[in-house]
Amino acid sequence: MDQVVASVSRVTQIMSAITAASSEQSTGIGHVNTAITEMDSVTQQNAALVEQAAAAAGSMQEQAGLLAELVSRFKLGEEQQGVAIGRPARPAVKAAPRRAALSR
Repeated sequence: MDQVVASVSRVTQIMSAITAASSEQSTGIGHVNTAITEMDSVTQQNAALVEQAAAAAGSMQEQAGLLAELVSRFKLGEEQQGVAIGRPARPAVKAAPRRAALSR
Protein backbone atom coordinates (compact mmCIF):
# COMPACT_ATOMS: atom_id res chain seq x y z
CA MET A 1 0.00 0.00 0.00
CA ASP A 2 2.88 2.37 0.75
CA GLN A 3 4.16 1.84 -2.81
CA VAL A 4 0.79 2.85 -4.25
CA VAL A 5 0.72 6.02 -2.14
CA ALA A 6 4.32 6.84 -3.15
CA SER A 7 3.51 6.23 -6.83
CA VAL A 8 0.39 8.40 -6.67
CA SER A 9 2.43 11.11 -4.95
CA ARG A 10 5.09 10.89 -7.65
CA VAL A 11 2.44 11.08 -10.43
CA THR A 12 0.93 14.13 -8.70
CA GLN A 13 4.34 15.84 -8.63
CA ILE A 14 4.91 15.05 -12.30
CA MET A 15 1.47 16.40 -13.20
CA SER A 16 2.19 19.58 -11.22
CA ALA A 17 5.46 19.99 -13.13
CA ILE A 18 3.64 19.46 -16.44
CA THR A 19 1.02 22.03 -15.42
CA ALA A 20 3.71 24.58 -14.52
CA ALA A 21 5.57 23.94 -17.80
CA SER A 22 2.33 24.28 -19.79
CA SER A 23 1.60 27.59 -18.07
CA GLU A 24 5.10 28.88 -18.89
CA GLN A 25 4.69 27.74 -22.50
CA SER A 26 1.35 29.48 -22.73
CA THR A 27 2.88 32.69 -21.40
CA GLY A 28 5.77 32.40 -23.87
CA ILE A 29 3.40 31.78 -26.78
CA GLY A 30 1.43 34.87 -25.71
CA HIS A 31 4.61 36.97 -25.83
CA VAL A 32 5.49 35.57 -29.27
CA ASN A 33 1.96 36.34 -30.48
CA THR A 34 2.23 39.92 -29.22
CA ALA A 35 5.60 40.36 -30.93
CA ILE A 36 4.27 39.00 -34.22
CA THR A 37 1.24 41.30 -34.03
CA GLU A 38 3.51 44.31 -33.47
CA MET A 39 5.78 43.24 -36.35
CA ASP A 40 2.74 42.92 -38.61
CA SER A 41 1.60 46.41 -37.65
CA VAL A 42 5.04 47.88 -38.34
CA THR A 43 5.21 46.03 -41.66
CA GLN A 44 1.84 47.50 -42.67
CA GLN A 45 3.01 50.99 -41.68
CA ASN A 46 6.20 50.52 -43.71
CA ALA A 47 4.16 49.38 -46.72
CA ALA A 48 1.98 52.49 -46.44
CA LEU A 49 5.08 54.70 -46.23
CA VAL A 50 6.59 53.01 -49.29
CA GLU A 51 3.34 53.60 -51.17
CA GLN A 52 3.35 57.27 -50.16
CA ALA A 53 7.00 57.64 -51.16
CA ALA A 54 6.31 56.05 -54.54
CA ALA A 55 3.37 58.40 -55.11
CA ALA A 56 5.50 61.39 -54.10
CA ALA A 57 8.29 60.27 -56.45
CA GLY A 58 5.81 59.95 -59.31
CA SER A 59 4.41 63.39 -58.56
CA MET A 60 7.90 64.89 -58.40
CA GLN A 61 8.79 63.25 -61.71
CA GLU A 62 5.68 64.72 -63.29
CA GLN A 63 6.43 68.16 -61.85
CA ALA A 64 10.03 67.96 -63.05
CA GLY A 65 8.79 67.18 -66.56
CA LEU A 66 6.41 70.16 -66.47
CA LEU A 67 9.17 72.40 -65.15
CA ALA A 68 11.55 71.23 -67.88
CA GLU A 69 8.87 72.00 -70.46
CA LEU A 70 8.31 75.49 -69.03
CA VAL A 71 12.03 76.25 -68.82
CA SER A 72 12.57 75.07 -72.40
CA ARG A 73 10.40 77.98 -73.57
CA PHE A 74 13.01 80.50 -72.46
CA LYS A 75 15.38 81.56 -75.23
CA LEU A 76 18.85 82.90 -74.53
CA GLY A 77 20.66 85.35 -76.77
CA GLU A 78 23.58 84.04 -78.84
CA GLU A 79 26.14 85.67 -76.53
CA GLN A 80 24.61 83.97 -73.47
CA GLN A 81 24.30 80.43 -74.80
CA GLY A 82 27.83 79.46 -73.75
CA VAL A 83 27.39 80.61 -70.14
CA ALA A 84 27.68 77.78 -67.63
CA ILE A 85 24.69 77.01 -65.45
CA GLY A 86 24.90 78.68 -62.07
CA ARG A 87 26.94 81.66 -63.24
CA PRO A 88 25.32 85.05 -63.85
CA ALA A 89 24.64 85.99 -67.47
CA ARG A 90 26.03 89.50 -66.95
CA PRO A 91 28.79 90.83 -64.73
CA ALA A 92 27.87 91.46 -61.12
CA VAL A 93 27.32 95.05 -60.09
CA LYS A 94 30.00 96.38 -57.75
CA ALA A 95 28.81 97.56 -54.36
CA ALA A 96 28.99 101.27 -53.67
CA PRO A 97 31.85 102.29 -51.37
CA ARG A 98 30.88 102.67 -47.73
CA ARG A 99 30.77 106.08 -46.21
CA ALA A 100 32.55 106.80 -42.99
CA ALA A 101 30.28 106.79 -39.96
CA LEU A 102 29.16 110.21 -38.80
CA SER A 103 30.65 111.24 -35.50
CA ARG A 104 28.41 112.85 -32.91
